[in-house]
Amino acid sequence: MPVAPDQLLRVPLLPVLAAQGLSVRRSAQLLPEPIGPRSGRNGRGPRLRLLIAGDSSAAGVGAGTQAQALSGHLVRELSRHYTVEWQLEAMTGHTTQDTLNRLQVLVGQFDMAVTALGVNDVTHGVTRKKFADRQTLLMNLLVRQFGVRRIVATGVPQMARFPALPQPLAWVLGQQAARLDQALQEVTAEFSQARHLTLNLPDDPALAAPDGYHPSPKTYAIWASEAATLLRQA
Repeated sequence: MPVAPDQLLRVPLLPVLAAQGLSVRRSAQLLPEPIGPRSGRNGRGPRLRLLIAGDSSAAGVGAGTQAQALSGHLVRELSRHYTVEWQLEAMTGHTTQDTLNRLQVLVGQFDMAVTALGVNDVTHGVTRKKFADRQTLLMNLLVRQFGVRRIVATGVPQMARFPALPQPLAWVLGQQAARLDQALQEVTAEFSQARHLTLNLPDDPALAAPDGYHPSPKTYAIWASEAATLLRQA
């Protein structure tokens, strides 16, 4: 496989990228995970057991409460049609491997699942192949251990558009994020239970949290609506 331009330029750009990465870490506004329940039972209708798993975006960072985060919006969408028994298993900083470790000790059965992973795999330097392998393990875990019949795998965000990231760091991370997202699309295509969700969002400052890195409640609402549509197509 040919080496991409951003990979070729990483060595000469390394001093700049390192300095920018350090500056972003120092100046980053560290937002907490939102308060509120991480499991519950809501709605009326047929029973639906829902798992939400992933990183800080799955956990709802950028929202003040879980009601304003992905879990709250998604459960409200689905509870119009189902009695939703839901559980949130997500943590800031988690990679795909971290999520695998977390879920392997989880007990229960679920009908549907939404995952949100990739940003931390990018920043941790996880290769495309390792990411694909770990996502495959995750899909198998969801289907075989938990009995999930429909998975919505949220695409790796377009990191080049993160307001908090300066150039050329944004470009380099964005290129790697795009590669991992392509791998995620290929993995989901191998599972009849899985669907890849691409969030094509406009350049709107209201869609970013104050840290310029995480979604805002407005984005969580859009995300939840699109995920609910895919889940209901099962």
